[in-house]
Amino acid sequence: MSNTDTKLNLVYFLDGKTYINITNACTNSCVFCLRNDKDNVKGAYMWHKGAKITADDVIAQIEENKENIKDEIVFCGYGEPLVRYNEVIEVARYIKNTMPEIKIRINTNGHGNFIAKKNIVPDLAPLIDSVSISLNAQNEALYNKISKPSFEGAYEAMLDFAKLCVKEGIKTTLSVVSGYKSEVYPVDLKTCEEIALEIGAGFRAREWIQNGY
Repeated sequence: MSNTDTKLNLVYFLDGKTYINITNACTNSCVFCLRNDKDNVKGAYMWHKGAKITADDVIAQIEENKENIKDEIVFCGYGEPLVRYNEVIEVARYIKNTMPEIKIRINTNGHGNFIAKKNIVPDLAPLIDSVSISLNAQNEALYNKISKPSFEGAYEAMLDFAKLCVKEGIKTTLSVVSGYKSEVYPVDLKTCEEIALEIGAGFRAREWIQNGY
């Protein structure tokens, strides 16, 4: 059943970029996540209130906002996009077919294969230009403390997913959040960068934004 009549913010804009908020579900509960403190991004309400979003719902909002979409669309909202990997693939295919000049990125915690119980990277590779994967920490113990994953082995699952993305030729970046309670969560940026470079990925340290967007 379509949810477009509920006027949920499935497509929103931030700093001139287009984002897709396809789900609120997530396999992590990160200590620094903005959704712990606020319910919107630049006034766009991010919660779905339990609605099951379809690919058609997202596509309809892309069509409504088409004239404002430039350069890149990013799957990133108040949840882990690959919880809805089938819908992500369907929407990405629509974007590639109708707006081939637009780049597509997924911001993900890297748990897509765990969620799908199979390797979905080959399905993503023809459609996705880049992925940004939340490394979050230089070791599993700190990762678990920061990310609070809902399953065991989440750190290795994330790294395995990143390696597969690199292997499939997707431009891959591992990211960490810097400046968040470093005395409690001592993220070693140098070691994190070395982990990224070792698997052939790029690295990005994202400064924690205290009050969100």
